[in-house]
Amino acid sequence: MGNRLTQIATRTGDDGSTGLGDNTRVSKGHLRVHAMGDVDELNSHIGLLLCEPLPAEVRELLVDVQHQLFNLGGELAMPGYTLLKDEALLQLDQALETHNAALPRLAEFILPAGTRAAAQAHVCRTVARRAERAIVALGAVEVVNDAPRRYLNRLSDLLFVLARVLNRMDGGDDVYWKSERMARAAAAGDAPVGD
Repeated sequence: MGNRLTQIATRTGDDGSTGLGDNTRVSKGHLRVHAMGDVDELNSHIGLLLCEPLPAEVRELLVDVQHQLFNLGGELAMPGYTLLKDEALLQLDQALETHNAALPRLAEFILPAGTRAAAQAHVCRTVARRAERAIVALGAVEVVNDAPRRYLNRLSDLLFVLARVLNRMDGGDDVYWKSERMARAAAAGDAPVGD
């Protein structure tokens, strides 16, 4: 890899193709390249989220997620190769259970808003879903390991939960969708959602 990185502008992609890890060349419009790009974009958005003030355990988790996403991208770049391990999915499941247990139950949809860190976590969540859809599309025409799809599905769920955690960091709350049901409940004197 070191020799490959000594020259960034190789001009070999000027014809609209790119090289995979197995030395094959494919169109930059190939489904595999779209999936790789979406995973790379997700990793970049997580990098932006890491610029925000975060609880130490969230920061540590997201740094590890970046490394796992690099592994996931490597799997996509090298067809037939496995880099993402079962432990990576287990880590997400454990983090989901821990952080979700500390949150109040949701009774209404929330908007992707709140603090800047929470809003960025929601951006990461939506990019994770797009990357997952790209891998599903690729898997419909080529053999793709299950782990990348499962990892992105779980990561998107975790990013939703982390957005809620980050909105509560300084005593805040989720930003709720103003639905007709909530308006009726408020008019009837019921407790607002989230209390």
